Amino acid sequence: MYLKELKARQFKNFDENNFEFSPKINAFVGQNGKGKTNVLDAIHYLALSKSYLNHSDVMNIQFETDFFTLEGTFDRNESDDVIFCLVRAGQPKQLKRNSKTYDRISDHIGQYPLVMISPYDSDLIKEGSEVRRKFLDNIISQSNKNYLADLMRYNKVLMQRNALLKYFVANNTFEPSSLEIYDEELIYLGKRIHEIRKEFIETFLEAFLKYYNEISEGREKVNIEYVSQLNNATFETVLKDALYKDRSAQYSTAGIHKDDLLFTISNYPIKKFGSQGQQKSYLIALKLAQLDVIKNSLNITPLLLLDDIFDKLDEHRVTQLIKLVNEERFGQIFITDTHPDRTEQIIKQINSESKVFRL
Repeated sequence: MYLKELKARQFKNFDENNFEFSPKINAFVGQNGKGKTNVLDAIHYLALSKSYLNHSDVMNIQFETDFFTLEGTFDRNESDDVIFCLVRAGQPKQLKRNSKTYDRISDHIGQYPLVMISPYDSDLIKEGSEVRRKFLDNIISQSNKNYLADLMRYNKVLMQRNALLKYFVANNTFEPSSLEIYDEELIYLGKRIHEIRKEFIETFLEAFLKYYNEISEGREKVNIEYVSQLNNATFETVLKDALYKDRSAQYSTAGIHKDDLLFTISNYPIKKFGSQGQQKSYLIALKLAQLDVIKNSLNITPLLLLDDIFDKLDEHRVTQLIKLVNEERFGQIFITDTHPDRTEQIIKQINSESKVFRL
């Protein structure tokens, strides 16, 4: 699978731009602010129905306009699929495949898998557990529709439970029995989600360690630990023990929505003890492991988007990374860089068809 062309209209800083891509290496070079990252974000939209950078769709509409459109043609098994996305202020997002509107946009997820590596990924290390859970959920959801459905239902029930807890406080009452209907469904869904996450991390860790060791040539010891309240207790017990804390807090303080991933280097949190180069190597290994897992699950090689990833990596790690992406396990690759000379040198070392766009 690869993306043959992209048409962007009134998307961020693009008035109306068309791109035709190489099936292997595509590089976008130019100064900051020229739209290199925006091209990658447009590709992300077409593949996963949402922006990588902005939670709000309307934030991607060009200034002083009221809509944007994106259209891309994917080659899948030598057959063309045309994906069209329209976002208009104040209206629901439209997503079409070969002129047919999706009944549910979630049905699009996993059809055109993609992995993006970006400077914004540093949030995975530096920010709170919600960012890491989202990373975990996004990977699993691309290849497991049942997981995605369970997760969406869990989050809806959780919102209902939280609303009831706020109602209790507002009306100076508390009826634990009224929570039971929500607890039963949370327990059922939470157990399923927890088991899938736990099994996934075992597989994912193997791929992650492989890539980190290749990038660093085994110079550092790293690990990922899945942290969950359900690792050492039943969900029933967890909810029961947290009941009066929930009452005080007015929201559900315990459950799989509090899960986290602990990233370590030499048995210490990489957030505090990893250098910039080590942290970037860690993030790249996370994303390449993500690509491996999705590829093995779907039997489709995801697109790989590399946004300004060569900064803060020493020459040795850059060389190791180039060797990795030059292997047959990777498909179509998109690269952005502010240094044209560096990009051209990198592409020379990658023995694949390529195309360079100067923005």
